[in-house]
Amino acid sequence: MAEIQSPLPGVFYRRPAPDKDPFVSEGDSVEKGQTVGIVEIMKQFTEVQADAAGTVESFQVEDGDMVQPGQTILTLAE
Repeated sequence: MAEIQSPLPGVFYRRPAPDKDPFVSEGDSVEKGQTVGIVEIMKQFTEVQADAAGTVESFQVEDGDMVQPGQTILTLAE
């Protein structure tokens, strides 16, 4: 199992815009480097990318939750 962690503090979003589909959902396969969400701080958005390939097992935070650097956002089954 691999954990994808927040690179910085801010608000985590699972989708690129409110009217768009999520980047990934539980059960989706992801490739290394694929965007799995974004973190917003002071109107600046930073992509959160998978650092390993696998299948999204579960999200550890909800869409719109505050996150801290190093906090696990989601887990991947390899």
